[in-house]
Amino acid sequence: MAARDSQRAQVYDAEGLVRGMFERADEFGARTIEVHGSQLTLPVERRFASVESVQSYADRVLALNWVRAQWDRASTPITVRARAGARAAHYESETAVLAVPLHVRGTAWALRELVILHELAHHLDPDFEDTAPHGPEFCARYVELVDGVIGPEAALLLRTTMYSCAVRIA
Repeated sequence: MAARDSQRAQVYDAEGLVRGMFERADEFGARTIEVHGSQLTLPVERRFASVESVQSYADRVLALNWVRAQWDRASTPITVRARAGARAAHYESETAVLAVPLHVRGTAWALRELVILHELAHHLDPDFEDTAPHGPEFCARYVELVDGVIGPEAALLLRTTMYSCAVRIA
């Protein structure tokens, strides 16, 4: 039985703040931000057009040499499917299925790199039956994926925002 997911809300709060910073950077073209006294230039976050493009991206991330070396579950393939009528993406660990809503209120907000890496961090959990879904171990995997795939600036932003939201990271 999985441990209590006691920091789920804080993780989602931190992610919402980070996604907002990326959205403002895209909207206004100002990619340099200040975080706790440090100047960061945000990299471009990939966006996806379809379930097929998310599937291709997820397959490529799981095939990265450093991901395979770090997590045994990277060799377990996932299936990406559309999730109708839902506001959030989710990962089904028993079947290795990543479900993403395609459009919510006229936007495809879940078809973005940060969301997909979040779900892949769930997939890579070596002990998903006994760990909290958004516990410290998950957060460490998520930040490491963001660091290696999007870039260290994005990882620093995510990590510091998580800490500011009282999220524990292993």
